Amino acid sequence: MSAFSDQLVSFAILAYLVAMICHAVEYALGNSRARVAAPARELVGAGVGGPGGVVAQPPAETGTTAAERTARRARLAGLAAVAATALGALLHLGALVTRGFAADRMPWGNMYEFVLTGSWIGVVAWLVVLWKRPQLRGLGLFLSLVMVLLVATAELVLYTPIVPLVPALNSYWFVIHVSTIVFASGIFLLGAVPAVAFLMRSGHEQGRRSFPYTLAKRLPTAAALERLTFVLHAFAFPVFTFAVIAGAIWAEAAWGRPWGWDPKETWSFISWVIYAGYLHARATPSVKRNVATWLAIVGFLTMLMNLFGVNIFFEGLHSYGGLD
Repeated sequence: MSAFSDQLVSFAILAYLVAMICHAVEYALGNSRARVAAPARELVGAGVGGPGGVVAQPPAETGTTAAERTARRARLAGLAAVAATALGALLHLGALVTRGFAADRMPWGNMYEFVLTGSWIGVVAWLVVLWKRPQLRGLGLFLSLVMVLLVATAELVLYTPIVPLVPALNSYWFVIHVSTIVFASGIFLLGAVPAVAFLMRSGHEQGRRSFPYTLAKRLPTAAALERLTFVLHAFAFPVFTFAVIAGAIWAEAAWGRPWGWDPKETWSFISWVIYAGYLHARATPSVKRNVATWLAIVGFLTMLMNLFGVNIFFEGLHSYGGLD
């Protein structure tokens, strides 16, 4: 069962890679469509001078037909990307379920399993967003890239054989605390993607044409990306707050104290403060959207530090990363 789980992870990575390629094709065909359609529009608008000063319209059927064909191919590539993402999510879920059966527990006992679960939640949340707002599909190129890198890193670098839970984790609080923290982390992961995309798209809309702003040419509008960033963080923050509180209650039961400034506790508090600062800044009219969004990105960087940096470089009561 464990080997089957590993194979499903590999297939999920492949599906996310196919999704990324299809999104890239949609992006490229979108640019091509714009280049084909623009000259035709210019000719139709200008007209052609004929006998007697009559302005004749050029036969734009070829250009229009080419643009329509390109648009249709771009749409098919986009739909294929969504289908590949959904397939990847199913394979990803299968890997988690089989891993859980093989371990005879919830698959959240080490850093490898945590990353797999958090990234799966991010993908599922993205599919929900697409179902509600299909016009945001252009963001899928960046989301699928993140998924390929994150899941591949988990499989190639963080992989840990199945082992029993350490005694401190054998508690019903394990399900309560870890399920909420991994859920919030997955939503924060998804929220970081439109946050970065918003900064690029905003710069592009302001006339910046250098890298990386040129990458945002085919993205949804800056306003839509900023709104999505806020909605995702506003949804995840209360869950994250509950997870931190549940962790403190669990610490009281396990170690006799609710808070001890363990490295993971410290970085969780730092993340909480920064995300609270983002939501406060977002609700303050005098704070620019760019400034508030940077806080969201910094908040996610602290989450990464808590996940990777603390588990790898620090020793503490939460040292359950599973790496040798």
